[in-house]
Amino acid sequence: MGKRDQIEQWLNIPAAELAAASPIPFTLFETRADLYRHFAEQMFEEARVAAEAGEEVAVIVPIGPKRHYPLLADMVNASSMSLRHVTYFGMDQWLDWQGRPIPFEHPFNLEGYFHREFLDRVAAELRPLPENVLFPTVLELDRSSDEIRRRGRIATTYGGFGFQGHLAFNEPPSNRWTEVTIEELRASRTRVVPLAVDTIIAHAQRSLGGNVFGVPPMAITLGMADLLSANRIRLYTDGGAWKQTILRILLFDEPTVDYPVTLVRDHPDVCVYADAESAASPTGP
Repeated sequence: MGKRDQIEQWLNIPAAELAAASPIPFTLFETRADLYRHFAEQMFEEARVAAEAGEEVAVIVPIGPKRHYPLLADMVNASSMSLRHVTYFGMDQWLDWQGRPIPFEHPFNLEGYFHREFLDRVAAELRPLPENVLFPTVLELDRSSDEIRRRGRIATTYGGFGFQGHLAFNEPPSNRWTEVTIEELRASRTRVVPLAVDTIIAHAQRSLGGNVFGVPPMAITLGMADLLSANRIRLYTDGGAWKQTILRILLFDEPTVDYPVTLVRDHPDVCVYADAESAASPTGP
């Protein structure tokens, strides 16, 4: 069976049957609000358990999905739980056309969003230490990886996944001039990447009314080596029709460089979550 036929077969699986059919754990939520609530609760509970055990915990976090962060801030404030024991590693960051940082206040600056929509909403006395919030930077390319090694293993990689199957900004790396093996992709490190046209269009449609000129064309991303090194991987999607096909490729395909997120299939503890619209079959109910 060819790839096109395989994908067509996966697309015919109704959303309600995905959990039973998937070889990796999958949970379907009726609404995006339910998905965001679950995401926030998972992050809160992980921090709470570590706090009660008197342990530090380090997690890799996305800004996409991202609407769970205000909910998480509310949970932290309501419980008066300090986050001084938590380290947050941002998984990626946008860059301008020269591969340089964009201003902190820029709407596409992911670290800026993390501060505005999460950290700044948490009571000042409960916030994590400034040195425990690390986003990748071109000014010190290996900083995140070095800090991950220094602090010990990552507890959980939380993330979304893109239309192209990218995890963070690990888009399909191979092209007609460059071939990257699956072993090379799995071992990839933090790096600067030009973004695919598909990614730019998706973000322009989602945020800017189709204005592709407003989307930064480059990014820096943690490599797959760091993302896959976590004890657990938890992937969420709220992308609607944009994610219906890649969700099924993630759940059913074998690991392939054509869809980097499929490399999580070899991880011993991975779960995938989607809202009903993102899980809907485009060929039926």
